[in-house]
Amino acid sequence: MESNRGNQNGIQQLLGAEQEAQHIVNAARSAKQARLKQAKDEAEKEIAEFRAYMEAEFQRKVEQTSGDSGANVKRLDQETFAKIQHLKAESESISHDVVQMLLRQVTTVKN
Repeated sequence: MESNRGNQNGIQQLLGAEQEAQHIVNAARSAKQARLKQAKDEAEKEIAEFRAYMEAEFQRKVEQTSGDSGANVKRLDQETFAKIQHLKAESESISHDVVQMLLRQVTTVKN
């Protein structure tokens, strides 16, 4: 009988140890799930911050490029205007000579 009681005690101890082990495993799983959720949340936060940073950089570059484009157009307009003025001045300075040459050619009679 005593042997039977010893076996019962041993079985009870094994069951108790098994339940304790199950609690430890469940606690570890819960802690692991909590850490995974925290890591996921942190990663999502970092992704959102990085995305916002990259979007801001993109917008800044677009503004710089647009500004450069406007400056280039303005510079080209100024250069074109200056060239047109230069050509007008040159044409005015030689127009009298061109008119005289044309009159000579028109009035000269060849046999």
